[in-house]
Amino acid sequence: MKAASKFLSAASALALSTAMVVPAAFTVQMVSVSAAEAAVVNRIEVRGNSRIDADTIRNQVSIKPGRSFSGSDVDEAVKTLFGTGMFSDVRINQVGSSLVVTVSEHQVVNQVLFQGNKKVKDAQLNAAVQLQPRGAYSQAAVDADVEAIQDAYRRVGREEATVTSQVVDLGDNRVNVVYNINEGGRTKIAAVNFVGNQAFSRGRLADVINTKRSNFMSFMLRDDVYSEDKLRADEELLRRFYYNRGYADFQVLSSFGELDEASNKYTVTFTIDEGPRYTFGDVSVDSSIPEIEAASLQSQLQSRAGAVYSAKAVEDSLIALTETVAERGYAFAQVTPRGDRDFENRTISVVYTVDQGAKAYIERIEIRGNSRTRDYVIRREFDLSEGDAFNQVLVQRAKKRIEGLNYFERVEVSTVPGAEPDQVVLVVDVVEKSTGEFSIGAGYSTGGDTPGASVQGSVTERNFLGRGQFIRLSAGGGKDSRDFMVSFTEPYFLGRRIAAGFDIFKSTREYKRYESEVTGATVRFGLPITDNISTQLAYNYSQEKYDYRDNCVDDTTGLYDPACGLPKAIQDAVDFGTWEKSSVSANLVYNTIDDMKSPHYGFYANLGAEVAGLGGDAKFVKFTARGTAYHTLSDEMDIVGLVTVGAGHVQSYGDRELRVFDHFKSNDRIIRGFDYNGIGPYDIGAGNDGHLGGTTYFHATAEAQFPLPAIPESFGLRGAVFADAATLYGNKTTGATLVSTDMEWRASVGVGLTWDSPFGPLRLDYAVPVAKESTDRVQEFNFGMSTRF
Repeated sequence: MKAASKFLSAASALALSTAMVVPAAFTVQMVSVSAAEAAVVNRIEVRGNSRIDADTIRNQVSIKPGRSFSGSDVDEAVKTLFGTGMFSDVRINQVGSSLVVTVSEHQVVNQVLFQGNKKVKDAQLNAAVQLQPRGAYSQAAVDADVEAIQDAYRRVGREEATVTSQVVDLGDNRVNVVYNINEGGRTKIAAVNFVGNQAFSRGRLADVINTKRSNFMSFMLRDDVYSEDKLRADEELLRRFYYNRGYADFQVLSSFGELDEASNKYTVTFTIDEGPRYTFGDVSVDSSIPEIEAASLQSQLQSRAGAVYSAKAVEDSLIALTETVAERGYAFAQVTPRGDRDFENRTISVVYTVDQGAKAYIERIEIRGNSRTRDYVIRREFDLSEGDAFNQVLVQRAKKRIEGLNYFERVEVSTVPGAEPDQVVLVVDVVEKSTGEFSIGAGYSTGGDTPGASVQGSVTERNFLGRGQFIRLSAGGGKDSRDFMVSFTEPYFLGRRIAAGFDIFKSTREYKRYESEVTGATVRFGLPITDNISTQLAYNYSQEKYDYRDNCVDDTTGLYDPACGLPKAIQDAVDFGTWEKSSVSANLVYNTIDDMKSPHYGFYANLGAEVAGLGGDAKFVKFTARGTAYHTLSDEMDIVGLVTVGAGHVQSYGDRELRVFDHFKSNDRIIRGFDYNGIGPYDIGAGNDGHLGGTTYFHATAEAQFPLPAIPESFGLRGAVFADAATLYGNKTTGATLVSTDMEWRASVGVGLTWDSPFGPLRLDYAVPVAKESTDRVQEFNFGMSTRF
């Protein structure tokens, strides 16, 4: 009984204690929660920081001493500190009257190293990765960098590349991050096939796209790299090609690459539906603006009834109409082309509708992705600025200009709504690419004033310091020649679309009997007048020094040896010694060529004038003109025809006779099949060196260019057949017995081979003269650098 009584007494005591303690504990907990929901601290204590100042951390925390805060404020403070990217862990607790912020700092990156990379250089990989020296280390950044490095290798055709990361702890919270790279083998493209093409051959279409079949030059050109993005771009190139040649219903049904893992080569296949070919039906303008008469806009149309349908012609008409209407005071006018297909007659009638359009203004232009190129270099390509009326045509024109800078791999221009309903934000997204080039190479030429082997090297930067400036240093030479040049161009001089620049040069030449040294400089200004017309003004100064070679100097007297046989005109020029020329020149260029690298249609003309006599020893006026028209003779066979005509005249004035060195001399740009300076006025008393040049020339060329059978277009090889005609005459040199001074025409026919090589355009010609004079020097083979324009 006593035991039971004691047990009951203990149980009663426990129950009584529990009854008293539980409410008390519950009360304490409630008070604590209440305090947490509206707490106040006297100080904020920071722990765990070593590099980052405590005040910097306190400033990131919105909780302040003496002010109440809640649990949500603590959560927000933790998120804010994590958001700085400086910490791997953050904890915030209240200890008495203090708020304790405990942080674990990210380790600091000392170096980012790459091992095993040969095909992709360190500089390219550094630009691709996030982690940088003195930045915060995080595993997430390392994982992202591994993927970025693999992407860089995919872009050069090495999809098998593998990347692993290694972290080397240096102590003091510092680490080195090492990326170990196994580059793997390079994927290639075995074939590029087209399915469904009837109007154009596989070779013609292969020439349109950027994805090329692998060949012996691919290691330099890198045009055989497979990528999905490249295929999408190729699809667009095919669409433009077909749309501009009448195939308005053209579609790319599919495009894909199939990898043969055994050979590590892709087979790329484009499946297309060409559809029928259309011509333009009726083309007209409809204006809903009372003050704008449709008839007054008809002359602006670039599309004509009966012509083969072309999307480019529609686009050009759209631009011309929009600009004309805007010039008449309707900045918000919208021009919309509306096409009406006649499937039976295969025509497309187009009506360009001109409406007033909704008012919209540009709030701002936002540029993204340009880590190197300055904002203003991109912004100045817009004919629009903040506050101007929004014009889609001008936006697209600016996009083309930015792409034409050749600073970016990709340019995208989009719009997003602005702060007000009538405002838009232009967003320009760019992906930068390398703009620096270093080249060194060797060549051989059979023509010009210094035939033979030569070497040349240059360092070029097209976007110097991200300012859009061009700078080049070049040097080269051969057995008898040496050339040096420094060039600089500022494309927007004084904030205007005026290209200003200078060239400093020095060249030496050693001929059989004399030698020359020319040192000079040019200051030039280029100004676009329209999209197709530009002009360049320049001031030119040069100093020319001539001297006899040792074989033409008498050992006894130290003077010229008459036995050397130089023409009297050249002797006089050499004896003059140093010759200074100070001149101004102007060039007017008209250019509608579709592709300067591979022209298929358009016209290029250059008119030049030079006046010497602003000081110096030379006094002459020189005029030159050259024009070339390209036209595609057969789209299916990719045969291109061209016609070139040119002329020049130089005339001295005052009391100064025209030097022999200031006369025009024939070359392969005037006529092929003849030696350099091999036609024209001839001093019969001077042997083989008797050609002295002329004051006037005319020339003409007709040529057809075509792809070579069984040779991939990606090689850049094309054949040509041509006929040249030229005359060079007019020479009144004192003391010379001249013949062939009249307008005697020469002519030649021949075949040629052009190669758009990585070293520049090269050309080999074999020409046979069919009309010549007895004093002419013939050279049937000619090989060297090609200059189209």
